[in-house]
Amino acid sequence: MWYWLFKYIFMGPLLSLLGRPKVFGLEHIPQDGPAILASNHLAVADSFYLPLVVRRRITFLAKQEYFTGTGAKGWFQRWFYTVAGQVPIDRTDADSAQAALNTAAGILDQEKLLGMYPEGTRSPDGRLYKGKTGLARLALESGVPVIPVAMIGTDVVNPPGSKMWRKGRVQVHIGKPMDFSRFEGLAGNRFIERAVIDEVMYELMRLSGQEYVDIYAASLKESAGPAADSGTDPDSSSRIPESAAG
Repeated sequence: MWYWLFKYIFMGPLLSLLGRPKVFGLEHIPQDGPAILASNHLAVADSFYLPLVVRRRITFLAKQEYFTGTGAKGWFQRWFYTVAGQVPIDRTDADSAQAALNTAAGILDQEKLLGMYPEGTRSPDGRLYKGKTGLARLALESGVPVIPVAMIGTDVVNPPGSKMWRKGRVQVHIGKPMDFSRFEGLAGNRFIERAVIDEVMYELMRLSGQEYVDIYAASLKESAGPAADSGTDPDSSSRIPESAAG
């Protein structure tokens, strides 16, 4: 209930006013059944505008830290992410990475839409970065379609590193479902998984018009220091570490 109240009453109208979102390709979202929505990641606002324009409920994976805060702020944050359909995952090591994949698989088993960001983190400069293969392994193991989603303009409405929101124009381009059944039984093969995720990233590049950079965004941020990724990121949804995919 709270998910829909936030979407249509508490947050949705304000988001619509600020971003004036326009969606293309909405017909590619199945009316029922599981699917993985693979999106580029420009800003925190991505995880607000994508659910806003998609009629079905979307479940994201969120880092565990958002559910372990203390005091009134910690309680509110935990409550908000829970009622918003966020599922906590631990991303500290290879074992927890596999547990995250298992959690994601469980969501798909429930016939839900799973939102994922294959770059693993927000783009530090608006370009599209190399995808992590956790999404590919999940797609191969589950057999569900992968639907590419390009978010455009969310970094204008919600500039990275800033807590201020401003008016802009958000576009959401949804591509045709991608079927990887030709690779059935090959989950765990790192070359196949790399081929799958590269195909997804190519489609995201085509839909978004972003320049592609063949390195991990997280690696660039680490080399640039903490300032490269300041701000709050409630939608670390699908930051399944590369170690989960071999």
